[in-house]
Amino acid sequence: MKGSYLIIAEMDANKRTPIGKLGDVEFNKGFYVYVGSALNGLEQRIQRHLRENKKTHWHIDYLLKHATVTNVFYKENNVGEECVIAKKFEGTLPSILGFGCSDCKCKSHLFYGSYKEIKQIIDRLNMKSYFCDANY
Repeated sequence: MKGSYLIIAEMDANKRTPIGKLGDVEFNKGFYVYVGSALNGLEQRIQRHLRENKKTHWHIDYLLKHATVTNVFYKENNVGEECVIAKKFEGTLPSILGFGCSDCKCKSHLFYGSYKEIKQIIDRLNMKSYFCDANY
């Protein structure tokens, strides 16, 4: 399966942490949505992100060491749509500049907002729920 995915993660406290070549990044308590794609094994990529013990490779791996994944959404497709999807969040939600977009020209692939704000945008994207924590 090929496609794009969104990971919603919650930080339970403010935290400053190193993120690869981005350096130290300040994360505020609250919800973040990460936009990614996998054109070779979407389900495997999502499962990798959900594992606790893994090599730190992508920017999101650094964040997920300190955050709790609350939801994952995906959309099957044969072309990478992550930049198109990221644009849907850009301008509406604040972002972490340079996060997750070292291989494209986007400003960011990580956005911050209330759970309600994030979910409203996702609801317009016609993505399927990989899983959902019913507490939100």
